[in-house]
Amino acid sequence: MDDAGPRPAHETLLSARAANIKQSAVRDVFEISMRPGLVSLAGGNPYLQSLPLERLGETARRIIAEHGLQALQYGGGQGTRELREQICAVMAAEGITDADPDNVVVTAGSQSAQDVAAKVFCDPGDVILIEDPTYVGALNAFEAFQVEVQPVAVDADGLVPDALRTRIAELTAAGKRIKLLYTIPNFNNPSGVTLAPARRQEIVDICKAANILVLEDNPYGLLKFDADLAAPLRAGNPDDVLYLGSFSKIFAPGLRIGWALVPAHLKQRYYLASEAVTLCPPTFNQMLITEYLRGYDWMGQIRTYRALYRERCTALLDALAEFMPAGVTWTTPAGGFFVWLTLPEGVDTYPLLHEGIDAGVVFVPGAAFTATPGPSNKLRLAFSSATPENLREGVRRLAPVLAAAIDR
Repeated sequence: MDDAGPRPAHETLLSARAANIKQSAVRDVFEISMRPGLVSLAGGNPYLQSLPLERLGETARRIIAEHGLQALQYGGGQGTRELREQICAVMAAEGITDADPDNVVVTAGSQSAQDVAAKVFCDPGDVILIEDPTYVGALNAFEAFQVEVQPVAVDADGLVPDALRTRIAELTAAGKRIKLLYTIPNFNNPSGVTLAPARRQEIVDICKAANILVLEDNPYGLLKFDADLAAPLRAGNPDDVLYLGSFSKIFAPGLRIGWALVPAHLKQRYYLASEAVTLCPPTFNQMLITEYLRGYDWMGQIRTYRALYRERCTALLDALAEFMPAGVTWTTPAGGFFVWLTLPEGVDTYPLLHEGIDAGVVFVPGAAFTATPGPSNKLRLAFSSATPENLREGVRRLAPVLAAAIDR
């Protein structure tokens, strides 16, 4: 008889897929970061206090009062036509000037778009290539579909083309079917690294030659500090890149509205799979975003965000230079929300999370952002939602924890 006792009812009914769905370490840390007295350098939250909240409240009231029967009703599964046209204008500001609203699918955030991509393209055992490190939400979404997630090396200029070639050759020789390359080319979450412009077309060409679809996730693209944007991978490759965008970082994450710009020959399959999951994206939320893009200076708000995040990133980098012990290095992002720290080999940052909490600071351990098993000597710090004063204080509290771990 099993010493553990009988298994709970219905546990034997769980699918093999359910076993692949893991608890997110980032969500665990978010819960911890709510404790009073802690300085949180964990959450990649936009600074919503800079939005015109009173005016947005009036806009929301007016939508309900004047268009409530539409706003609170079911809508089309692809998203409203007007919002899809506006999304094309947003993408034009990002460098994609040939987008067709007919090929845009509005999704419940870009997380949903990643989930749909895995569902449409991958069978169990197929391979999705990822940057190492990469977004934890994408890892969770992909692994739920029983795919094999394979990392590709990055350096200070992003994904390394030769490493990508080698990885594809190795996996192909082993009989693997590679379906997607998932990449965050601008201010990668968690590393903050940007893919060098000189590498961008080469990455697409490598994948095209191997019949691998590029899944480009660009939630931070407009948040480059100096506004000199590199062209997205999708800009010159409409048939070979499926592009994901989101209003979570450039407007409000609570609205849960993102989009996929899908190659025309794949759009219908992708749209039907998305509709099967959400039926329709929330109509009221779409209408509020439409009013925001139509009647507000949304590009002015982007400029506000750029200046604010640049100031906070500088404060974090200055604090790291002041307080960090020898042996710790970090990235210098040109935009986005995150800085990535590397400690000496042999230091596991996951146990340090609890030591950091005891010291009054929260971060996210690096193991959350990789498909490679085992300990990680890296960690992520977020600067987007903390004041410059809190960023400095958080780093001051963190530094002795890291110094002690290095000495050990």
